[in-house]
Amino acid sequence: MKAEDSDVVVIGGGIVGMALAAFLAEAGRDVMLVDRGEGGGSTANAGSLHVQMQSRFMQLYPENVPGMERQLPLYPKATRFWQALETRLGADFELKKNGGLMVAENRQQLDFLHVKAERERKLGLSVDVLERDALERIAPYFGPAVVGAEICHDEGKLNPLRANAALRAHALAEGVRLREGCAVTGLAREADGYRVALSDAGAVRCATLVIAAAEGTGKLAAMLGFTIPTRAEPLHMNITEAAAPMIGHLIQHADRMITLKQFATGQIVIGGGWPADIAEGRGVPRTRLDSMIANVTLASHIVPAVSPLRIIRTWAGINTSVDGKGVLGPVTTHPGLYIAVPGDAGYTLGPLSARLVCDTILGLDPGEDLSDYSPMRFA
Repeated sequence: MKAEDSDVVVIGGGIVGMALAAFLAEAGRDVMLVDRGEGGGSTANAGSLHVQMQSRFMQLYPENVPGMERQLPLYPKATRFWQALETRLGADFELKKNGGLMVAENRQQLDFLHVKAERERKLGLSVDVLERDALERIAPYFGPAVVGAEICHDEGKLNPLRANAALRAHALAEGVRLREGCAVTGLAREADGYRVALSDAGAVRCATLVIAAAEGTGKLAAMLGFTIPTRAEPLHMNITEAAAPMIGHLIQHADRMITLKQFATGQIVIGGGWPADIAEGRGVPRTRLDSMIANVTLASHIVPAVSPLRIIRTWAGINTSVDGKGVLGPVTTHPGLYIAVPGDAGYTLGPLSARLVCDTILGLDPGEDLSDYSPMRFA
């Protein structure tokens, strides 16, 4: 079949790919966005805007902590970028930046938060550690098990369903051509660019190719003989029935896997790293009963008012991990090829990462030194 032509092909329709396609289209580029149409990361995201170092990642991937620290200054910039994007699109993401609380249940955990906070301040974050009395004044909903918390003032939450829909509508309005439900079956270099073969027997030729496919980026890059060591981490999430407003912050734990946040609807999303499964032969994650039980039990333990609420839905998504840092920018051995994979907490970093890669493609100054995030570190 004769290949269709496009200036730019972006592979991956999550928050990064959609934002990147929209930004390039705003600049006048002819853009085709290819997405296989299976929920993975952005479509399953729970809406946390993370800034502080997540203790969960520090425990699971201690070898990645130096990389996480190198990228840490991008996170408060990313939350501000989210705010600016919401304003620019005239949309309502239900974005609230009321701060995030990482709670401790004993003195050892609180001492860990003091050490963490001191390191984060040196890296430019606005954080404080609160003893129980001070915490009680801003978050009276915690149960007696909580003895204190670290507050990160730049953290927040949004409704990803609203944010994703608004960004998609904007991309389409800017002229992005969307090919959904098409998996990429082959990538090949040509004299003047790349040929992208699709599962519907179609193909697209382009001068510029951007791989923004989260955990699938490694497999796609391998088709071109390049290594990006992406790792899929399937995670389980839950949402409750609506309740009266009570939780104004993003909540995490210093030593255990939990996130809690309450939407404007009153529903409370409970997540934070409990594992899901990926069915053999498929990339679609599925929920786990043991994760649901453990997740909501811990939520009830630290916020007892959650206990009587019914869980009305569970779902699973995929977090993408590499080496603690994002993979952003050109593959210099492959002219016209770019990678756009944020670091951990990739939804938070998504739109900002897209902007940085977009500016690089357009030959503009991205305003950040991207050498730390170069795909060439894996060459």
